Amino acid sequence: MFELVLRSRRVVVGGAERPSAVGIDSGRIVAVGGYDDAFEAAVDTDLGETALLPGLVDTHVHVNEPGRTEWEGFASATRAAAAGGVTAIVDMPLNSLPPTVDVEALRIKQAAASGQIFVDVGFWGGAIPGNAGALPALHEAGVFGFKAFLADSGVPEFPPVSASELRQAFEAVDAQFVVHAEDPDHLGELPGPASYAAFLGSRPPEAEHAAVATAIDAARVTGGRVHILHLSAASALPLIAAARAEGLRVTAETCPHYLTLDAAHIPDGATEFKCCPPIRDAANADQLWQALADGLITCVVSDHSPCTPELKKRDTGDFAAAWGGIASVQLGLPVIWSAARARGHTLAEVTEWMAHRPAELVGLHEKGRIAVGADADLVAFDPDDTFVVEPARLHHKNPVTPYAGQKLHGVVRTTWLRGHAVAGDTARGRFLSRRDA
Repeated sequence: MFELVLRSRRVVVGGAERPSAVGIDSGRIVAVGGYDDAFEAAVDTDLGETALLPGLVDTHVHVNEPGRTEWEGFASATRAAAAGGVTAIVDMPLNSLPPTVDVEALRIKQAAASGQIFVDVGFWGGAIPGNAGALPALHEAGVFGFKAFLADSGVPEFPPVSASELRQAFEAVDAQFVVHAEDPDHLGELPGPASYAAFLGSRPPEAEHAAVATAIDAARVTGGRVHILHLSAASALPLIAAARAEGLRVTAETCPHYLTLDAAHIPDGATEFKCCPPIRDAANADQLWQALADGLITCVVSDHSPCTPELKKRDTGDFAAAWGGIASVQLGLPVIWSAARARGHTLAEVTEWMAHRPAELVGLHEKGRIAVGADADLVAFDPDDTFVVEPARLHHKNPVTPYAGQKLHGVVRTTWLRGHAVAGDTARGRFLSRRDA
């Protein structure tokens, strides 16, 4: 007798869609059988043509609590994640106060999150100048690895590292490093008020290209693992391909906004489109899609980076002064599915990019897949229904979005966390630790 059976004619399992029934007990998947298999269960739900996916894993989320909780918080961010089919997030070490650069700061963040997370939450640590000695203890405390900036992060308490400091961090601890790859020597001055064209020109592809080379060199010299965050410039792809061919442990991600938005269609003053690195043109996006299809880019994550509407400077439209970040943890799945289906990609491919591979990046082998023994983190997703993005219906604390008014394919009907539907005010999320992965 199972606690729950979910049936669908479109279950994404084993890298493909097929009619199937999934048996769940004690928070785990205990059986995966045929659609018509006779399982005994307390609850047996037939989803019909609504697809059943593994819960997405988003390894690039800025929750900002504590310290900048007016920007976002654990309750609002994880509600938004669940509404978007995301069942596990890994929180970035900034823009919270204090940043997660030592064990004490990690404990402060966990205390702030306790009791108010609606999906599972893990944490990245931060590598900043002078804290290499703190990294081993922070890694032992359970963070999944360390984020470093090679250019200004936008907040003074999280300064960038130099090339030599990045290598020192790699040498201090055998961990996954994730790098914001923009080279400050290639970034231009941007006096305000600035248009989008001026902002884009100030952060050219060469900045990413040079910084990716720096990160790869650190991996080469130290033997460490490096993951390039939010890759925007397709010109850096050959560097990543060459590094992988060399046998270096180098991976890369991109984000929905780089795959689906086009610099040519961003109006002046529309600061909701500002992010760093910037959104580039459609030809660049085409190359990112090809790299994703080829496996050179391994995953798609949100880089959910919200702020208050005032910090977006929508009233002045000044791209120089506006905060750079796009809040999209709730919208990533329909945004990517809408574009992917138009390009001939399958729902199984989208699931690979947004669930399985991010889970593998951080060693969460019980997440991101529908298989016996995996956590029963699941999503009922109607891939054929459509909706129009209305900011007021988003769960983000500050629902500012460049997707406002867009018609998207794909509606999340229900999200289950360990077999329980995420609904109401019951926060069943747990903390995730590298030690448990």
